[in-house]
Amino acid sequence: MGLKHLTACLAILTMNLTAARAADAPPTVTAPLADLSAEASRSAPNDQLRALVYAEASDANAADVARRVNGLIAQALATARGYPAVKVKSAGNSTTPVYGKSGRAIDAWRMRSSLSLESGDTAALSELLGKLQQSLAVASLNAAPSPETWRKVEDEVIGDALSAFQNRARLVAGGLGRGWRIRQISVNTSGGRPQPVMPYARAAMAIAEAAPAPVEAGDTPITVTVTGQIELLDR
Repeated sequence: MGLKHLTACLAILTMNLTAARAADAPPTVTAPLADLSAEASRSAPNDQLRALVYAEASDANAADVARRVNGLIAQALATARGYPAVKVKSAGNSTTPVYGKSGRAIDAWRMRSSLSLESGDTAALSELLGKLQQSLAVASLNAAPSPETWRKVEDEVIGDALSAFQNRARLVAGGLGRGWRIRQISVNTSGGRPQPVMPYARAAMAIAEAAPAPVEAGDTPITVTVTGQIELLDR
């Protein structure tokens, strides 16, 4: 018998022995699984105000428009330096043509430049807005949780949601007379958008008086959903 023929015979014999052992082995028992979900929610105080102000002008001469708008923004930035509690940054610039009745010829140019204001100090932001509104327009005034407040409340809600998931797992497994262990788990967070602190007309009136506006900041709900799968074990 040649070496190649002997090797082939041994390979076939090994395969047959492996198949026989697999047939004799007891079937693998898989523990039943249960899909679960739990949710928790808390309210985060809207402790940070955000405002958007802008300067806008139109003129037939584009250079004159730019000088006028840039001058107003420079003046606003100089005023804002007196309020260190308010964070001020540029929020964009745009220049667009204004067409005449024919729709083809450009009659003028319109430019808008915006500033974003953020602060946890309601009185400071309201006072600054009152001064800026003498030359700028207020586009929006919103309130939202600061990043620090959001993280703090979110961590608390995650703990609540995980506890709720464990309680539900114990309830399901206990009702079936079994133990349990987590097979996989997923944690998802959701929350609301920044809220207007008051109707715009009221906000503009309060700001124009250069007095601290009666801000109705409210709060933002933060919700955490935990979904996962548990393995039900024999006790």
